[in-house]
Amino acid sequence: MRTTTLYKQDFYAWTQRQAELLRAGQLGELDIENLIEEIESLGRQERQELRNRLGVLLGHLLKWHYQPEARSKSWVYTIREQRQEIQRHLKENPSLKPYLREAIAVGY
Repeated sequence: MRTTTLYKQDFYAWTQRQAELLRAGQLGELDIENLIEEIESLGRQERQELRNRLGVLLGHLLKWHYQPEARSKSWVYTIREQRQEIQRHLKENPSLKPYLREAIAVGY
């Protein structure tokens, strides 16, 4: 089965086939067009995770500031967790740091 057909019919099988081809050095057999699309998608997911975590953090910080009577331990834990996960994410993906200002604006 051609890899482009496999891509449409069974994505998991397609990923496994692409990995096999890469390991075997059979670069001419790779489904380059779909590989490019999937690699770019992985990068977008990393940016999206940063935006989402910042959105959750900013939302809780705003609630903390504007609703002091409703403050709870769960808010504290969420704020702490999101800060830690954002730091971890940026440490694992340092090339996202230039995107941070934009991600904060989008998350807000």
